Amino acid sequence: MSLAIISPGRDPKVWIDALKFHQPEIDIQVFPDIQRPEAVEMALLWQHPPGYLSILPNLKLISSLGAGVDHILSDPAVPESMPIVRIVDEKLTWSMTNYVIMGVLNFHRQLVRYQADQKRKVWDMSNPEIPVKVGVMGVGALGGDVLDKLNYLGFSVSGFGFSEKEEFPYPYFSKEKLEDFLNEINVLVCLLPLTPDTESILNLDFFKKCKPGTYLINVARGKHLVEEDLIPALEKGFLSGALLDVYRTEPLPVNHPFWEDGRIQITPHIASVTNPQAASPQIIENFKRLKMNQPLHNLVNRDRGY
Repeated sequence: MSLAIISPGRDPKVWIDALKFHQPEIDIQVFPDIQRPEAVEMALLWQHPPGYLSILPNLKLISSLGAGVDHILSDPAVPESMPIVRIVDEKLTWSMTNYVIMGVLNFHRQLVRYQADQKRKVWDMSNPEIPVKVGVMGVGALGGDVLDKLNYLGFSVSGFGFSEKEEFPYPYFSKEKLEDFLNEINVLVCLLPLTPDTESILNLDFFKKCKPGTYLINVARGKHLVEEDLIPALEKGFLSGALLDVYRTEPLPVNHPFWEDGRIQITPHIASVTNPQAASPQIIENFKRLKMNQPLHNLVNRDRGY
């Protein structure tokens, strides 16, 4: 019984070392040098080549190497019956929340403005704070923690989701009340899972419904944003700026217009990065459970997309 790591473009050594630390005898094969495909019963994936899993005739379980699973669910070659698990790590939540708080505070205290002033040697003490009301789209474990921490810091917060919630500690808006949600806030944080309902949700028609000058923070998935609509939304004043950590093509192409637009701050998909040492025990546990035919941890609901 073998475990395969299929994560093109990433150094697998940190994962191999972490997995063998917790189970030294584990048999690991690494893409693209998988010599015994028939032995692979569990595959660890991140941005795998679509269709590649068809070479693994005895595959029984897929694990994402992160919290997201859209890169797996978007592959039509993955059988509907194939169980998929994901990484759940408090450190991921901690890192993501810190990143979002950074973005909110930078907008609130206008750090980008003062950085530009420094380059021009401008001393401008006017309007040092922008009043902020934060709306978080996607109120699962990550979104819920963001709301809690921002609320603790004294910010007005609201949540948005695609389902109704009878009890929620903050103002909550379902999809039927999207415009009401957008009228309440001026900082929009996208933490939605990527599903057919949410793909390309951040588009020009959506931005038209925002309160003028809304600031966008997208830390979910690149496919949530219609990238060619962002600069027109900035030009028209629907948005005042954006902090982006995810993109449709990664790395971001060198000729992409986002690089040169001072209203858009970009980071290279680092808001929340899986720690192999923290995640490996979950993977090993599910590997053991697979062998013993026991219930799996962190099993993905395909209908929900997470």
